Amino acid sequence: MRSQILIVDDEKSFVRSMGFALSEAGFRTLNAHTGEEALTLLTEHTPDLMLLDLRLPGMSGMDVLAETACLYPELPVVMISAHGDTRAAVQAVKAGATDYLTKPFALDELLHLIGAVTERRQMRDELSYHRSRSANASGLVGSSEAMNSLWETVQRVAASSTGRILLMGESGTGKAVVARAIHQHSPRTGNAFVEINCAALPEQLIEAELFGAEKGAYTGAHQKRAGLVSLAHGGTLFLDEIGELPLSLQAKFLHFLENGDYRPVGGTASHTADVRVVAATNRSLEEEVRAGRFREDLFFRLNVIELVIPPLRERGEDLRELLDVFIESRAREEGCRPISVPPETLDRLVAYHWPGNVRELRNLVERLTILHPGQRIRPAQLPAEFQPATPGGQPSRHASLEEQLEETEREMIQQALDQTGGHKGRAAEQLGMSRHAFKRRLHRLGLTRSH
Repeated sequence: MRSQILIVDDEKSFVRSMGFALSEAGFRTLNAHTGEEALTLLTEHTPDLMLLDLRLPGMSGMDVLAETACLYPELPVVMISAHGDTRAAVQAVKAGATDYLTKPFALDELLHLIGAVTERRQMRDELSYHRSRSANASGLVGSSEAMNSLWETVQRVAASSTGRILLMGESGTGKAVVARAIHQHSPRTGNAFVEINCAALPEQLIEAELFGAEKGAYTGAHQKRAGLVSLAHGGTLFLDEIGELPLSLQAKFLHFLENGDYRPVGGTASHTADVRVVAATNRSLEEEVRAGRFREDLFFRLNVIELVIPPLRERGEDLRELLDVFIESRAREEGCRPISVPPETLDRLVAYHWPGNVRELRNLVERLTILHPGQRIRPAQLPAEFQPATPGGQPSRHASLEEQLEETEREMIQQALDQTGGHKGRAAEQLGMSRHAFKRRLHRLGLTRSH
């Protein structure tokens, strides 16, 4: 598709000649003679470049530049100045313009500049695309400001030499995904990524799980076993729910963090392992320290680099991307057609507060895919917590039998319309009712869709 250029200049003859020349060169053009007219055109079109005169009637070129930079920060703007306005043009570049041209200029000069600006923009777009693809490959999904910032931090931290990283965030935000992304983009990626959930093992087994054990070290230890620290040598050890690590083991783990030395349970000889330790918690470790449940020296030793994972309610613009990923993945696992989420259902999801964060969203997609494979998910098909609140402020979980029957009827009719492309006659036939009865139900239920 040909690039489109917006020409903004109060000299109509100049605009006509520029438009003709650029059209001959293979570009599409839009013309404006005032700043106000240019801003109006920007609401209706998406040009690839704007040529903007400094001196305009009404709004000045600098005012238009400021407004454009605010509303359309990705749009390249080339300022056009008269010979005596070169200093002002340079100031415009400092204020956000991509470049400037001084009248009179040759067409070749203009085309060369347009080519350079277009090439820079394509390179930037390609870089953004590859960063996005790279982030998705790591499991980090989303293009919100919060996720872009997190992704940039993950890349910096992964490439660094730091060996101690603490991930903070609510339950279900994806701390394990971030930990794996750090490993995958680090020089350690060729070695093991080893994960342990400190809350999932009995207290008496965690030490043996971490550091290994000699044969006969405890009841049931019928043979020597290697610990996860040993398995993670050269790679990354991820400790989820580090706040659950027993106090009795915290001192030994601190010793390991200090110099890499550890001793298997029941062993007499010390061993050494080189591992990057990534710890995660949904608790405030500072509060745990004040309560005496977590060692202060261990907290400071772990907290060399701290990353805070944003909750889903602060990433509303990422919901669509996350949905698409989970829907495709779940449909593939279930071997069925994927569900679809129309705008009215998406609005309901965006308005939800997501106490379980990304994990809750993934579980919701799994539930909907199993119960309604291949269907267009209506708001009424969402669980009770997503339904409008009653006057008492709670979701309506106990609708009357009549209301439930009416909602079921509405869903069946809507589904039949969807499956028949909105054709009422075929939808009625599919439901086994006459066209007139079908129309009466449409009217009674407020489904006035006409095809």
